[in-house]
Amino acid sequence: MTPLLALRNVSKRFGGLVAVDDVNVTVNQGEIYGLIGPNGAGKTTLFNLITGLYRADRGVFALAGMPYRPHDIEKVTRAGIARTFQNLRLFNDMSVHENVMVGRHVRTRNGLWAAISHHRRAREEEAQTHERAYELLEYVGISQFAHYRAGSLSYGHQRRLEIARALATDPLLLAVDEPAAGMNAAEKVDLRHLLMRIRDDGKTLLLIEHDVKLVMGICDRLTVLDYGKVIAEGAPETVRREPAVIQAYLGGNAHV
Repeated sequence: MTPLLALRNVSKRFGGLVAVDDVNVTVNQGEIYGLIGPNGAGKTTLFNLITGLYRADRGVFALAGMPYRPHDIEKVTRAGIARTFQNLRLFNDMSVHENVMVGRHVRTRNGLWAAISHHRRAREEEAQTHERAYELLEYVGISQFAHYRAGSLSYGHQRRLEIARALATDPLLLAVDEPAAGMNAAEKVDLRHLLMRIRDDGKTLLLIEHDVKLVMGICDRLTVLDYGKVIAEGAPETVRREPAVIQAYLGGNAHV
């Protein structure tokens, strides 16, 4: 079976620092795949390379069996990879509903002239975009806030909004960057249920997360990085017993 995402020999250097060193990753359709590692391991850099925020020094990237060049985040989104950010990047003064509609623009077909002239196709597409935005807000559980300012939502609800906006692009791969950062225990439980629901509904997720308990609880497979290199990969129960992983996280004094 062709993997949904395949990385081969990917490397990235910042000056004299090798942040990602000859990394190979394969993500299969319909799984939650985790990227974890201690601070400075290179996981955020690798995540940014996959999603087009950074340009790799070398390596091959393929999505659904087709090579792609992750040099531009908008082109990567159009190819089928949508992402969220560790630091929320919402349009705070726009409504919750409008934020999701913005995410949909990469899938619209009618141009500026059609919109200005109120062409029938443009009106139909706009109506579909409105409807899809409401559906996604319902899906992530915040439809009651559709007409609120995005900046007025609680932190946990803003995280859900960012996920809804990413889903509005109809991605093949949803890349989620530190979604549990800043959440309390109850919000993390709700987040876990949402991410698993997205996976169970047929989406593939790539997850970078510092909360090891959350990652171990929801990921089907993991890659563990340390100093830019892969030190372990596989199912969570296998990875957590790897001596190199225990050493990297806890200095060999306990289990992950």
